[in-house]
Amino acid sequence: MVSESEMGRLERVELRKVWKSEAGDFTPWLANEDNIKLLGDAIGVDLEVEAQEKNIGPYRADILCKDTGTGQWVLIENQLERTDHPHLGQLITYAAGLDAATIVWISRRFTEEHRAALDWLNEIVPEDIRFFGIEMELWRIGSSPTAPKFNIVSKPNDWTKPSGELRSRFSTELTETRKFQLEYWQDFRKLMEDRGGLVRPVKPAPQHWLVFSIGRSGFFLYTVVNVRNSRIGVQLVIQGPNAKAHYNLIAGQREEIEAEVDERFQWRELADKKESQINIWRDCDPTDLQAWKGQHEWLFDKLQIFHKTFAERIRALRIPGD
Repeated sequence: MVSESEMGRLERVELRKVWKSEAGDFTPWLANEDNIKLLGDAIGVDLEVEAQEKNIGPYRADILCKDTGTGQWVLIENQLERTDHPHLGQLITYAAGLDAATIVWISRRFTEEHRAALDWLNEIVPEDIRFFGIEMELWRIGSSPTAPKFNIVSKPNDWTKPSGELRSRFSTELTETRKFQLEYWQDFRKLMEDRGGLVRPVKPAPQHWLVFSIGRSGFFLYTVVNVRNSRIGVQLVIQGPNAKAHYNLIAGQREEIEAEVDERFQWRELADKKESQINIWRDCDPTDLQAWKGQHEWLFDKLQIFHKTFAERIRALRIPGD
């Protein structure tokens, strides 16, 4: 048993003791793959850095990322001091210039006025635009390395919308088919939250698929429920101008991949389309509510297999034009 005298004490570290400047020190640190993942985990978005100090007219945005789950732009503005009006103006100017869907303002401390300003923006902007206010902290125990902590002080209104409220809001607006799809994915999300795993749960939607990030823009994981054909499935979907080249590089590893996971996938280049797919399907009756638990467990397991099998391979893909 550890005595009280042997226990460490948390000590807060001033940001300026670690990073002397925002542009020269903090921005490169945050843009590091491991550190941008910490921020992404805090706001529930898989981030891929596209540029640092991005030029927007006569100004420069600190970090520009892609949301790899949607392909949309994410703007990050850093401030090692207390929030101020010039940074709020820059944030809105940059977001407009880049057509960003997610805007993140990181600061040592938010004033009540600027916190309220982000809350107001989240009230009035369309649902597909989101503002986050993040207070940055550093902590350590004794002589241990400092550890970052991102505290969300302002977030979109529906960022943590309860499933019951979502169910109620849609119940009078949707067709029976879409009500079924929403219920199906709500239950699947609950299983994902209970079991954890490599893939972050996403917001359920009244459609026959859900889309998940796999860590690189242009590549997506899908779970699919198909009532008409009595089946469910998991897909890796490859999109973008280099979709065919990327697909062929992965397909060249087909024997190795299928031996590794002891599965047989459906490989579809789709030469006449702008995307390619790698799929796995299970025949079943999605309308059998008693069978949902087993179906959701199968989807969960295959989703983990897809992520474990393809994520590193996708990140390693290199062709001219990437």
